[in-house]
Amino acid sequence: MSAFARREQLVAVGRATFAAKGFDGTSVEEIATHAKISKPVIYEHFGGKEGLYAVIVDREVQALMSALEAALDSHKRPRMILEDSALALLSYIESHTDGFRILVRDAPQNSTSGSYSSLLGDVAIKVEHLLAEQFSHAHMDPKWAPLYAQMLVGLIAQVGQWWLDERRMSKEEVASHVVNLVWNGMRNLRPSPVLMTSADEAKQQFSPYRRAASGK
Repeated sequence: MSAFARREQLVAVGRATFAAKGFDGTSVEEIATHAKISKPVIYEHFGGKEGLYAVIVDREVQALMSALEAALDSHKRPRMILEDSALALLSYIESHTDGFRILVRDAPQNSTSGSYSSLLGDVAIKVEHLLAEQFSHAHMDPKWAPLYAQMLVGLIAQVGQWWLDERRMSKEEVASHVVNLVWNGMRNLRPSPVLMTSADEAKQQFSPYRRAASGK
């Protein structure tokens, strides 16, 4: 087996093992046993378990980020961007299930590889720029774009983690309901939203009956 083929074999075996047992629950011995090699081969190619884990995470982050960047094409209509983004994440989960399990697990404390949370942060920045442009067209203050970007990305990401183990619905069905909630909600945004409790308290505070009772 060539060095490249051996390396790819170890990546595949490591991915499946890390997904099933997590980083802490996986040993070099176990990976070597599954790959039918001796432990020194792993150290030769990756320097140890941490190096193998870092390579796997970096590959998964790149794969997911590439899919999401293609979906976040600013030249498309806003609704299509939303639909494509939801489907991009769900399609990645469907085809890279083990990889996604690894991404959403806690990484080792001293890991220098990318993480799912940092990836979501990068995606949120891209979404923020798209929303700021849309807010300007809708006469809404663009300063709220970062907040709405975090909410949108967080919603879709959380749905993705739920769907990872709840495959009773197809990815198309899940994406359509995400779009239904987000799109229809975004279409009815108010420029200056207030909480109902705050509005009720304000009415009570300035009620003529309340002022009369207080002698003001």
